[in-house]
Amino acid sequence: MGGLSIWHWLLFIAVALLLFGGKGKISDIMGDVAKGVKSFRKGMADDDEAKPAPPAPRLDSRPASTVDAKETDKVS
Repeated sequence: MGGLSIWHWLLFIAVALLLFGGKGKISDIMGDVAKGVKSFRKGMADDDEAKPAPPAPRLDSRPASTVDAKETDKVS
């Protein structure tokens, strides 16, 4: 329990590669994250500014009429 196993070292190397690998600068990675957050916020704001749907037409408030019909065909 006191020593570091191979899994600890592999995890450490993976984290180090994520932080320092690729472009080589943490600030570049954080800048990319900030650009992503800004574009997400802009997209959400565009959704809020979208034109609302036109109101639905009003329906008459009179009661519905009933239809009297005779049963002509029976399905067995």
